[in-house]
Amino acid sequence: MADIQDGKFAHDATVAPQASRVFPLFSLKGKTAIVSGANSNIGRAVAQALAEAGANVAIWHRQSKDEAETTASEIERDYGVKCKAYRVNVRSYDEVSSAIDSIVAEFNGRLDVFVANAGITWEHGSMLDGPVQAYSDVVATNLDGTYFCARAAGLHFRRQKREGTTVHGAPLEEPRFTGGSFVATASMSGHIVNVPQLQAAYNASKAAVAHLCRSLAVEWAGFARANSVSPGYINTSISEFCDADTKRAWKDKIPMGREGEVSELKGVYLYLASDASSYTTGTDIAVDGGYCAP
Repeated sequence: MADIQDGKFAHDATVAPQASRVFPLFSLKGKTAIVSGANSNIGRAVAQALAEAGANVAIWHRQSKDEAETTASEIERDYGVKCKAYRVNVRSYDEVSSAIDSIVAEFNGRLDVFVANAGITWEHGSMLDGPVQAYSDVVATNLDGTYFCARAAGLHFRRQKREGTTVHGAPLEEPRFTGGSFVATASMSGHIVNVPQLQAAYNASKAAVAHLCRSLAVEWAGFARANSVSPGYINTSISEFCDADTKRAWKDKIPMGREGEVSELKGVYLYLASDASSYTTGTDIAVDGGYCAP
């Protein structure tokens, strides 16, 4: 936990990375990353970005085993790193914790980055017309799943910082472990209320995810950073339930006049995962074409 006494944080509890050039700060060479919800869409793009920066990546999926294993094979081939797919239900803390422990043991005994990206949408209209179970499903995946991932990953981050060793007892060197990075996928829907579609449950879950990360930034000060990314309307399969008229209404409200592409999210996730963001914690970065700006 954070070193706080009498309401004051410990001084000099963290150290800035030593680098005279900026590009090396983005390197994840030799580090281990886990990305949930990574078999398609945003999660797959994030896994590709981390692998391109040199990380060995474990990608989590819930259902599409063949698709996820194909993605893992392509990442290994394209970027020359280790990448494996795992079926993990983020709604179960025991399953999340067990999976992380197994992956850490298999991936050089360390964990450096966790991207909590697994999430589901709301497709049932207003609160009063939608089923209560659908609300429970959204919150269990989007919020509870993120919390469970953070807790299980945070235990590894804290131990590694305290002990300076892998789970196998070897020194955490090449690269040295300076602290963990937890990045969650929130949403611009946690900042504004979307129209014309109605999705109170989703909006509330994503606002909670961003605030959870701000809270963890305080609790984890000294051994890990916690941040979130709030994508706007991104051109992915999860928005296929919306018709053309709804999408035109979206574009009317986006200063840049279009949906984003998943490739346009890679940079922000890599920034937050790497030492390039060593003094960035407790923040949420909106990537929304300016939707939240007016």
